[in-house]
Amino acid sequence: MSEEEKPLTPETELAADKAEDNAVDENSAEYLRTHWSQLPQTQTHDAFFRLSRTDAEELFLSLTAQDQYPLIKECTTLEKRSWVRLLAPDDVADLIQEEEPENREDWLALLDPQTKREVGVLLAYAEDNAGGIMSSRFIRLRPKMNVDEAISYIRLQAKTQVETIYYAYVLTTDQKLLGVVSFRELFSSAPNKTVDEIMHSDIIRVPVDMDQEQIGQIFSKNNLMALPVVDVDDKMVGIVTFDDVAEAVQEEATEDIHKIAGMESLDAPYLQIAFTDMLKKRAGWLVVLLIGEMFTATALGYYEHEIERAVVLSMFLPLIISSGGNSGSQASTLVIRAMALGEVRLKDWWRVLIREVSTGLCLGLILGGIALLRVYLWPWREQMYGPHYQYISYTVGASIIGVVLWGTISGSMLPFMLRKFKLDPASASAPAVATIVDVTGVIIYFTFASLILKGILL
Repeated sequence: MSEEEKPLTPETELAADKAEDNAVDENSAEYLRTHWSQLPQTQTHDAFFRLSRTDAEELFLSLTAQDQYPLIKECTTLEKRSWVRLLAPDDVADLIQEEEPENREDWLALLDPQTKREVGVLLAYAEDNAGGIMSSRFIRLRPKMNVDEAISYIRLQAKTQVETIYYAYVLTTDQKLLGVVSFRELFSSAPNKTVDEIMHSDIIRVPVDMDQEQIGQIFSKNNLMALPVVDVDDKMVGIVTFDDVAEAVQEEATEDIHKIAGMESLDAPYLQIAFTDMLKKRAGWLVVLLIGEMFTATALGYYEHEIERAVVLSMFLPLIISSGGNSGSQASTLVIRAMALGEVRLKDWWRVLIREVSTGLCLGLILGGIALLRVYLWPWREQMYGPHYQYISYTVGASIIGVVLWGTISGSMLPFMLRKFKLDPASASAPAVATIVDVTGVIIYFTFASLILKGILL
């Protein structure tokens, strides 16, 4: 068999991959773009400014505002101006929002008058609302233009920087939104037809104060490339494009995942965030949860005499409270995600409650039945649990049913309570729910023990 005909083995494939990786210039724009989040800031900063201006500009435009800001914040005023003026107004607004509020005027001074006005308008809105992520540069048409005039007018507008040319929006003289027309419809229509004859007047529009998560849900349901943004007077003030929302939704999802894990959201890639910042974001919730778990110790202290009389009960304590914590964590995660996707609204709480009570009861019966049989049928049950092992098994089984049911109810309802009080439902994290259920689980367990074992062991 010749060298060329030899089959590839895992070892040769790995060697080929390594050789290919080594062939990539670690200072190239492509390498930096691919590995940006994995490299320390000092390395990315040095490599970026060694690139040619053309490559550096291309890479700069592909980065997020969170990555662009540390790159140029220490540059001279002239250098900052050259970088900032590469960006569209909505991207400039994102970049400036990385700066402290008292220093933002210095960044606005770098812009030309028109862009400065546009960015100033965007900064007036909350950064996670439609007004904060929209672009004010979009294609405008008048309703009585014919198709030829409209195409010529679009060509004229396209010479200036616009966010997207997939859709053209038909406006009145006072900027009220009448309809939308796509390029495809314009080019396929007769030249003498007017825009209002081919436009779609039944269009989806979003208010300037709509949250970016809700906008993401609209995009996913309607398969659109852009959405018009209107103010309280129904005047069109900008557009939100799919790529803007995709980035925003990714940030929201990342923030929710961090909160569900019981920590503050990281504002930088994992490998780039400073060690002290990581400690601050993780320690806070852990301290709160530790204080919460102290109530478990308090509850155990309350049942000290019961534990002294029936030491065997302490053997099953971790099993019971962990079952409740696990069921609660499942329920809270499911409800939080359903809320984020718009599948569940605040008014649906009772439907969720009925569903979770049924689910929790069934799960409790399954887990409780397994635990009961584990104690009742264990070969060395009398040696381990004493002569009253059957009552111990009933106590453990009933306690698991109660704790799992309570955990499921708590985990599913806590996100609704937080949303009712205008708080983030993601704060009903799995560790938080588990901590709550740990305390109540102890009470449920020893309540059943008192009822079933009274006069026998207690």
